[in-house]
Amino acid sequence: MPGLERSPTRIVQLNTDLYPPIYSSQAYGWKNILVEEFRYPPGQETYQNLTSHTLCVSLNRRPSRLSLTLGDRRHSGLFSQGDISITPAEAVLICQGNDEDRILRIQLASQFFQQVAQDTLKLDPDRVELLPEFRARNPQIEQISMMLLAELTTGGLAGKLYVESLTNVLAVHLLRNYVAVERNIALYDGGLSDRQLLKVADYINAHLADDITLSDLAQLLGMSPFHFSRLFKRSIQVTPHQYVLQQRVELAKQLLQQTELSIMDIALQCGFSSHSHLGKWFRQQTGVTPKMYRINFR
Repeated sequence: MPGLERSPTRIVQLNTDLYPPIYSSQAYGWKNILVEEFRYPPGQETYQNLTSHTLCVSLNRRPSRLSLTLGDRRHSGLFSQGDISITPAEAVLICQGNDEDRILRIQLASQFFQQVAQDTLKLDPDRVELLPEFRARNPQIEQISMMLLAELTTGGLAGKLYVESLTNVLAVHLLRNYVAVERNIALYDGGLSDRQLLKVADYINAHLADDITLSDLAQLLGMSPFHFSRLFKRSIQVTPHQYVLQQRVELAKQLLQQTELSIMDIALQCGFSSHSHLGKWFRQQTGVTPKMYRINFR
């Protein structure tokens, strides 16, 4: 599924054309998720998205008063930093703000959400109904949202594999806490077989210069991204994203020792977006900069 477009259906009384997102992931090609930061003046908005569930996370440092109407349900109160509202796909939300509001808006494709439900719950995905919430507190979802915000504001620096992992975890947390069915998340013992693990490792090593995605790795073994990620970590104690970074740094170490390539060229050959991107992860894993490593270990 390609990156999400902005809301397919949206009726806005507050003229949001004058208030575009401060940051948007639309240009990054993230699958199944659209993450945007907005700053809105006081006013009213009527919002609907036909194909995605929407989470709004308050980023206000100072509580602001909001009145929300969703169907026959209404809520009015102060929203503080970290408060979360959930609007299921197709639902119409009317929001009246009396103060300036800064929010993180996350749109999660409903088709993807159903697929995760099918893969992680013993349920017909058509029976999974995401429940609306006006002002929820969920530390795990808040943490995932802040990690997505950090990735958004740094221009997608960590890469699509990292975002796909967060997207899967976010969907699972929503399924565990905010659906109107019996939530019996399946547990999986063991991990990947040696054959499976070697197949994935060989693929990663052959594609370190490419933009490796969680979906790519899961498809190698015919698994869902969520199941693959869990079994992979259970097998080698690190996430797929962490493993890919480790392998990229290892390749960079070899190239620094054995070639005269510039550090920028090495960064690109190892799948890093820039000299500084390589430097960040190289220092984190080795304790030295790429330049110092080349001087000390040649």
